[in-house]
Amino acid sequence: MSSLIPAVMVPAFIPSPSQGVWHVFGLPIRAYALCILAGIFVGYWLGRRRWVARGGSAPVLADIMFWAIPFGLVGARIYHVVTDAELYFGAGRHPIDALKIWHGGLGIWGAVGFGALGAWIACRRAKVPFLAVADAMAPGIALAQVFGRFGNYFNQELFGRPTTKPWGLEISPEHRPAGYADFATFHPTFLYEAVWNLAVVALVLVVDRRFKLGHGRAFFLYVAGYTAGRAWVENMRIDTVNHFLGLRLNVWTALILFVLAVAAFVISAKRHPGQEDISTGPAAGKPTEGEQTADAEQTESTTEPSEAKADTADAPDETHATSDATTGSAGGAAGTATAGSTGDSNGVGAGDSTAASAEPAGEAEPGPKVDVKNGADSDGSRD
Repeated sequence: MSSLIPAVMVPAFIPSPSQGVWHVFGLPIRAYALCILAGIFVGYWLGRRRWVARGGSAPVLADIMFWAIPFGLVGARIYHVVTDAELYFGAGRHPIDALKIWHGGLGIWGAVGFGALGAWIACRRAKVPFLAVADAMAPGIALAQVFGRFGNYFNQELFGRPTTKPWGLEISPEHRPAGYADFATFHPTFLYEAVWNLAVVALVLVVDRRFKLGHGRAFFLYVAGYTAGRAWVENMRIDTVNHFLGLRLNVWTALILFVLAVAAFVISAKRHPGQEDISTGPAAGKPTEGEQTADAEQTESTTEPSEAKADTADAPDETHATSDATTGSAGGAAGTATAGSTGDSNGVGAGDSTAASAEPAGEAEPGPKVDVKNGADSDGSRD
């Protein structure tokens, strides 16, 4: 009996998403925004793990990211609007569209540049080495870009030239640029760049584990690795952008940053070999030596008045005890002297006098009052 297995039709292309926006209680939830948020989350997660593994404080890094992330988002939009100003300004354009970030349009160069500026400001305020933060976050930035590129997929944007390859990306007719209406599938440049960025993440992690990159070298390696791939991926895209000397503006940007990153890596390795120690001081959430000295001096100055007050409080008791001892000694001496005098005057034996003198000073019986007149002893009973 022959078995008939139903054929499973596998499309020879990557289908476009059916939608990129979902409405929940009237609120639009956009896939592009979700991809950006997911990228920020995983990027911070990886950077935090690396920072803590080096001895840094997680709350300190969180405070720095509180500055870096908003700066990065604003900078990404600014870069896009400035480099593609013709999309928002001029005849038939609406400048207000420049604020509609949910329609797409975030430049990675602006995100990294402005994000680094925000992190630098926060590091200056917290007295934390900026390059150590950049090294910790480097692979996390590349990982965030992986998720961010899938936002382009949901928006059906930033794809490459037409192709009939099995991995070609299907683009809906309304998203095809002018002159390409008859082509259905295109190079998925978003996917190419996402895969490349994953390779950059692995590169930075492996090299850093082997050589303990410090003083910005992990970050420079990330920049060099990313720009090397971005140059050829960018050259495949067909979206309308500005050109300079026959090349797309972003290609020039990638080439220039690649050269600068390689030069910075070499210079850093020669001038600052090794890796910074962030397990002490502000980076680890601990005060600096100067702050520790100031705290110690403040504690000492606070303790001294208390000790002086305690000494003053104890002084009356000691004075009282000394006075009592002095009085007792004086009384004992007086009693001994009187007993001796009385014994001599009345003819008391020497044994009685010795016994009286041997009694404790504080327990001596007071003797009779003696008046001294003209150098002679007289009994008080004569008065």
